[in-house]
Amino acid sequence: MTQPSTKSSVHQLCPNAAGIDIGADTHWVSVPPERDRQPVRPFGCFTNDLHGLADWLQQCGITSVAMESTGVYWIPVFQILEIRGFEVCLVNAHHLKTVPGRKSDVLDCQWLRQLHSYGLLAAAFRPDDAICVLRSYIRQRERLTECASVHIQRMQKALTEMNLQLPRVVSDITGVTGMKIIRAIVAGQRDPLQLAAMRDPRTKRSTDEIAAALEGDYRGEHVFVLEQELLLYDTYLQQIARCDDQIQACLETFEDKSAPDAPLPPRPKGRKPSRNAPQFDLRSHLYRLCGIDFTQIDGLEVLTVQTILSEVGLDPRRFPSVKHFASWLGLCPGSRVSGGKVLSSKTRKVVNRAAKAFRIAAQSLAHSQTAMGAFYRRIRNRLGAPKAVTATAHKLACLFYRLWSTGEAYVDIGADAYEQQYQQRVLKHLKQRAQQMGFELVPKPPLPEVS
Repeated sequence: MTQPSTKSSVHQLCPNAAGIDIGADTHWVSVPPERDRQPVRPFGCFTNDLHGLADWLQQCGITSVAMESTGVYWIPVFQILEIRGFEVCLVNAHHLKTVPGRKSDVLDCQWLRQLHSYGLLAAAFRPDDAICVLRSYIRQRERLTECASVHIQRMQKALTEMNLQLPRVVSDITGVTGMKIIRAIVAGQRDPLQLAAMRDPRTKRSTDEIAAALEGDYRGEHVFVLEQELLLYDTYLQQIARCDDQIQACLETFEDKSAPDAPLPPRPKGRKPSRNAPQFDLRSHLYRLCGIDFTQIDGLEVLTVQTILSEVGLDPRRFPSVKHFASWLGLCPGSRVSGGKVLSSKTRKVVNRAAKAFRIAAQSLAHSQTAMGAFYRRIRNRLGAPKAVTATAHKLACLFYRLWSTGEAYVDIGADAYEQQYQQRVLKHLKQRAQQMGFELVPKPPLPEVS
């Protein structure tokens, strides 16, 4: 006797869904067929067209929109729809193409709407709008800093072509001594002794050593290049200062989350402020922003914390656990498993500015006499520097999330205490291993002292 077949029905989780295929010139939008006689419509990229798109979606009773895009063409559409009250979901194009069952005659926007209505699409992470404003300023500042560094390299090249070995006698040509000498060369000074007399008293090299390094061939074309690169470098510094003013004004608009009875902790000993740090007190602003001083974690400087917060936002609840946070950063081991066999445990290739900041912070701990520095050196000696950077960045991200979600304070136990804990942990495992194999681990007696 054959049993009747039962068909499983899939219910729509979001019936009021629409799909948008973002393009450079035209955006194709799809709504449910019963909502309009023409359920698929093209819209232009002008602002009036985008508002017309939002009006049509409201007329069709749409509440949630999924969109697919490459580049930055999605940003105006996202912002306008978000302001108009829609729930906007930006979808990863790679995730969309891995969903099977698409027909050839279905447009991208129709396929987006169908998958989104059944809850099969995951939205890309995007922080709150206020954080997005701050993030735009910070990203612009990073770009300006990178451009300024290019002109520093070109100034060094011009000096080398004139055989002026200034980088050999000063640690940084953009420091006090270096900039005085370069500006004097551009102004027409050629006497090595006069140039060397401009050295800062804190410079380690003597006046005679600097004067010997400044005896070169002052060709006119090379001096001209040096003058132009110096002018461009100063221009970028001015733009960075303007960007810092915008960042400070933006930070002042955020709510104060610091406890009134918990003042800002003192700066950790032995840490010097970065030369690229802004002129205002950024550390106090970040502490007021989230009520936590993340710079207490070894390796996390104020600019690093600013970059991380601008990328992840201020709400730790957006990441359910520390494992979700590390996975989003791309700092956790991979999980390619098939048939119970691990195919690969390499970390995923993720383009993430916050992950990059954690990696740079981890790399700065190579010579740090702290617990994090000892952890980095132990992993580096066993697995090499690249894996040590990733492992330490993962540990820093876990510490960041713990402070971020619990509000605890970080206390460094020091490199010596970390090494002792590691030795005790290894000894404990050795005893357990010996006991499992039927042996007993006996410590070696100390050697007698030689009289």
